Amino acid sequence: MKKTLMALAVLAASGAAMAQSSVTLYGVADVWLGKAKGSKAELDSGGLSTSRIGFKGTEDLGGGLSVGFNLEQEVDLQNGSTNPNTFDRQANVSLSGGFGTVKLGRSFNAMDDIFGASNSGFDSALSASQVWLNNYNGAADSQLYYATPSFGGFSAAVSTQLKGDAPSGRLSAFSVNYADGPSFVALGYEVDKSNGQKGTMLNGSYDLGVAKLLASYYTTKNTGGVVGKKVNSYQLGADIPLSGALTLSVGYAASKPSAGQTDSAFGIAAGYALSKRTTAYAGLRQESRKASNGKPDQDFWAVGIRHTF
Repeated sequence: MKKTLMALAVLAASGAAMAQSSVTLYGVADVWLGKAKGSKAELDSGGLSTSRIGFKGTEDLGGGLSVGFNLEQEVDLQNGSTNPNTFDRQANVSLSGGFGTVKLGRSFNAMDDIFGASNSGFDSALSASQVWLNNYNGAADSQLYYATPSFGGFSAAVSTQLKGDAPSGRLSAFSVNYADGPSFVALGYEVDKSNGQKGTMLNGSYDLGVAKLLASYYTTKNTGGVVGKKVNSYQLGADIPLSGALTLSVGYAASKPSAGQTDSAFGIAAGYALSKRTTAYAGLRQESRKASNGKPDQDFWAVGIRHTF
C-alpha cells in the first residue's frame, strides 16, 4: 500500500513538473514572386518576414522565476536550404523574473528590439527604407543581453559581448522605449568595434484609429562602404486599416551620406489576413538613387503569401 501511495505521489509530482514546462515548435513560411529593376522575375523567400523554423521552451522554477531557451534557423523556400551555421538566428538560454530577462548565447541585440518598430511597408522587403545607405548588425554570437520589465510604459535593454568571444571587436547596444495607448517612441544606440560603426536610431508612432503614423531617423558614423562615412536617413509613413483584414502601408524614405547626394524611395504595400496565421501581400517600391552614391535604382514589386505556425 505504501509503495502504491509513493508511486502515485511520484506520478503526481512529475505531472505537476510537466505542467510547469513547455516546448513549442514554431516558424514562418514566406514566399513571394517579384522583380527588381534590371533583373528578371523570380520566386524568392522572405518577402514580408524571414522564413524560419524554431524551437522554444520555458520551465517554471517557482518563486516567480522561469528558465527558457530559443533555437531558431532561417530557411530558404527557394530550395529548402539553411545556413551552414545551424540555428543561425538564435541559440540562447534565458532566465526571467521580476527583475526582467537575461539571455546568454546568440540572440538579437538591444538595437534590433526597436529598429524596425516604426517602419512603413510592414518593415519588410517592400519598405521604402530599403533605400537607406546605412545599416546595422542586429544579432551577435556569445551575447549577454538584459531587458528590464515595463515600468509605467517604459522599458529598456542592453546587450554586449565579452572580449574573449569577439577578438575582432565587440558589438554592443542599448535601447529604451515608451509605449502607452496609441503612443510609441524609442531610442537605440549601437557600437560595432569590429568596423568602427556607430549608429543611433530614433523612431515613433501614433495610432489615430483611422491610420497609424510612423516616423524614424537613423544616423551612422564610420559607415562601411560609404564615401564620407557619415549617413543620415529618415522615413515617414502610415499604416491604414481599410477593413478588419486589409491594411495599406505607405512610406517615403531618404538617405544622405556626407560626401554624396540624397537617395530616396516611395513604397506602398498591402497585407490581407486570410486567417489568423496566413497573410497575402503585395507591394512596390520606386527608387531615385544618385550616381554619386554608387548604387543604381532598385525599383521593385512583389506579391506573396506568409504563413506562421
